[in-house]
Amino acid sequence: MPLPKNPFSPRASFTSQPVNAVATPRETLPEQTPSIRDQLPELLSLTDADGHPNINALMELLRDFNAMKFNMKFFGYELAKSLAQALPPLPSNGPFEVDLESKPSTQADLEANWTRHWSSELRIAHVMHRKIWELAYVLQVIWQTGNMRPGRRGLGFGCGEEPLPSYLASKGCAVTVTDLEPTDERAAGWVASEEHASSDRAFRPEFLDRAAFDQLIDFQYVDMTKIPDTLRDYDFCWSICAFEHLGSIETGIDFIDKAVDVLKPGGVSVHTTEFNFMNDLETVDNWNTVLFQRRHFEEMKRRLEAKGCVVAPLNFDVGSKPLDKFIDVAPYPHDWNFAQANAWVGDANHIKLTADGIPVTCFGIIAIKQ
Repeated sequence: MPLPKNPFSPRASFTSQPVNAVATPRETLPEQTPSIRDQLPELLSLTDADGHPNINALMELLRDFNAMKFNMKFFGYELAKSLAQALPPLPSNGPFEVDLESKPSTQADLEANWTRHWSSELRIAHVMHRKIWELAYVLQVIWQTGNMRPGRRGLGFGCGEEPLPSYLASKGCAVTVTDLEPTDERAAGWVASEEHASSDRAFRPEFLDRAAFDQLIDFQYVDMTKIPDTLRDYDFCWSICAFEHLGSIETGIDFIDKAVDVLKPGGVSVHTTEFNFMNDLETVDNWNTVLFQRRHFEEMKRRLEAKGCVVAPLNFDVGSKPLDKFIDVAPYPHDWNFAQANAWVGDANHIKLTADGIPVTCFGIIAIKQ
């Protein structure tokens, strides 16, 4: 990521001048004059070279800032943990039908029996985290549209290490698991983080044995911006937080438009992504991760309906419960580098957070091909 443009003049130094003095042209400055950029590390260090507290005015303003952020973060995490622990026992008669909507993740959803049922099915702890919501949302749509049964064919885009392929195969579904070719430069970060899909990483022995997995799971490298014509006649397709990584908002919208082409009539498409829910004027575009706004989901709906699809009603209510108002901030657990990180990371649960300074949450969109 390029550094932001330095707001200070390259001529600036800590040598004061009279107000009316004429600045010396840059080319005549002595070579030993330090620039602001050169002095920033010293200005922002908590201690000086002798181990004494750094008492320059800038550091006095900033030195407690990280601690204040972590105070806010960990009180939010404790709230999430307490709310999850206070949930009543899960009824045993699931799954549970709900009104299917294209919508954001909320605390109310994560408190509901339908999300808790899918956590139980996936054998993962049910915590107040937006990623739990995404997994539950996709499974709810697949199940409630009648596609979680033997003989049904599903296609997962950008699956990474999701448990869904193995779980769906355990229900008798034949699943095509896809991800970007690892030699593609766009996949470099995912491969390095071991979140890139492969047949071995998609296999979850807790759901089925390897022989059954190999019989029902087909793995292919697929560029989501160029879905091949060979992928057709599926009963359902899905992706979880994948199409915001395609390079631009327009490319993401185009993916949603073209993803339904892999379906047979009556097939269902369900995808989750990032929702910039507080800023209708400014968003991130043409970047590694783009942030969709309300108008972009409305455009997805318009294009899908133009193709004859039925889109689940758009609901943009992000909730009003305590965790809906807790917006986590960076650094996130994968960037923690302090000694206590391993002991604290398990409690890092949130539904909203900032991405490049913009508050976001997950949003799911559902379409049925006619």
